Amino acid sequence: MMYDLKEHVIKFLQRGLRVDGRKPLEYRDISIETGITKNAEGSARVKIGETELIVGVKMEVGSPYPDTPAEGTIIVGAELLPLSSPEFEAGPPDIQAIELARVVDRGIRESRAVSFKKLCIEPGKKIWMCVIDVVTVNDAGNLFDAAALGAMAALKTARFPEYDGEKVNYKKLTDKGLPIEEEPISVTVLKIGEHFIVDPSTEEEKVYDARLTVAIMSNGDLCALQKGGDAAVTEEEISQMIGIAVDKSKELRKHLSAI
Repeated sequence: MMYDLKEHVIKFLQRGLRVDGRKPLEYRDISIETGITKNAEGSARVKIGETELIVGVKMEVGSPYPDTPAEGTIIVGAELLPLSSPEFEAGPPDIQAIELARVVDRGIRESRAVSFKKLCIEPGKKIWMCVIDVVTVNDAGNLFDAAALGAMAALKTARFPEYDGEKVNYKKLTDKGLPIEEEPISVTVLKIGEHFIVDPSTEEEKVYDARLTVAIMSNGDLCALQKGGDAAVTEEEISQMIGIAVDKSKELRKHLSAI
């Protein structure tokens, strides 16, 4: 049955179409809503077509890592709720949730989107930690791009809570935003047969041969890559996939820039 689905998807792609009527490099409608919860320092709801997820940012005071005593950090977690897909099960994070969190983390970290040095409170003793939680509401494909977009939207709108040097008052936020220095955009490109697509549906995600998620900075430079799928890709194919990602990132960046 899986083979029949792949054959069906490829037949459409050979005609320059997707099963849902889109063109191969066409995204579904995208919307971003921020400030959706009062219990987080920053939050965002992202919808790409019927895919929907929520991202929250909590600011915590902690101790720095020994090798970076004057730098704060980010911690990304992802929870794939069973209500959002029949494929997800309750319990500890599985490999899919771990990979989703890792891809979001890498794009933010490698682009230096948040200045870790400016998150330092007292070198060697206290730092701010940005805890980023991704929670799925409905999985209709392309959680990678939606989560990365939501994480940056939540970070952009987050505000520090009051801190007197001893306790954090989460009930009162300051006007001070996070030290955002870059806005990476992640674009995931799938290879199905000889065809490349973006913004895959759940059906397309079941039959792809290779996947490449590319994180792109505002100047067009790449800052992170994550490959998925069992099939090998040639150097030429990687170059094609990166080119598609860089081009489509401009489209996604308009939504983030509007915040």
